[in-house]
Amino acid sequence: MAVSIKDVAVRAGVSVGTVSNVLNRPAKVAPATRELVLAAIEELGFVRNSSAAQLRAGASRSLGLVVLDMANPFFQDVAKGVEDVATELGYAVLLCNSDEQAARENWYLQVLEEQRVRGVLITPVMAGSQRLDVLRHRGTPAVLVDRTASQADCCSVGVDDVAGGELAGAHLKSLGRKRIAYITGPLSLSQCADRLTGLRRAVGDVEVVETPALKAGYGYAAARELFDNGSAVDAVFCANDLLALGVLRAAVSTGRRISEDIALIGYDDIEFAADAAVPLSSIRQPAIQIGRMAAQLLLEECDNPDVHAHQQVMFKPELVVRESTG
Repeated sequence: MAVSIKDVAVRAGVSVGTVSNVLNRPAKVAPATRELVLAAIEELGFVRNSSAAQLRAGASRSLGLVVLDMANPFFQDVAKGVEDVATELGYAVLLCNSDEQAARENWYLQVLEEQRVRGVLITPVMAGSQRLDVLRHRGTPAVLVDRTASQADCCSVGVDDVAGGELAGAHLKSLGRKRIAYITGPLSLSQCADRLTGLRRAVGDVEVVETPALKAGYGYAAARELFDNGSAVDAVFCANDLLALGVLRAAVSTGRRISEDIALIGYDDIEFAADAAVPLSSIRQPAIQIGRMAAQLLLEECDNPDVHAHQQVMFKPELVVRESTG
């Protein structure tokens, strides 16, 4: 059985309250008594129950982070930014992967609420999550990540995806590309829809291929369908780099030359983009900065809820040109 605080008190010959003071308010305990208690803790191998202590104090030292796809390097970088800020301030991060499934997201939000996390950072599967609204109304602060909040009483940190799509389209147009395809994840995801809006602003009508998820395998399948059906596209813009890497593989497998026959551009500028067989042009998002800013806003709201001013932070995307667009 686990060693209890009572066991420590008995071994040290002091009261339970004295042991509690040593653990939480050591300055209140005489040095000699403190040494007795610490020796008993070491001898018995006592491990304090921080969760119980935090619940009693009403202040958890953990944050929840719910992302769409933990296999996506973009969200790995976001998580690093969140963790950097959290650890600096003494918080742990509980990482949850919704896998772009609303039911799974809802389950994680329930678990995080049961764990009494201090706050939640989330990239929702869909806008207007009722479960997230319930969480917030019950007193758990939340910040949207890689999204723009539709309501003024919630913080969000994202990137101007319409501008990002427009950057990609303008670049392809400047290369003289006229038959452009957009390969995307579900258009119910706001960033996918916004990137399409920006692309159309720059180039007009495009061929749209919607996939079930933002993963390389779906990019490969979508491109093979385009190529096998005789599509005459001379450029492909993908809603993220993983899809673009799948398109790159499909082009190679069908004998098409990237940059010569087909200009290819992705989104996110993950680390693998520069190291692909044909280095990938991409729209860069500052993923680590997004995570850091989101964590800062969340903890500001947690620590000062009465004076905290909600913010909708929008970073600007950047075009990174590599060999895939010549």
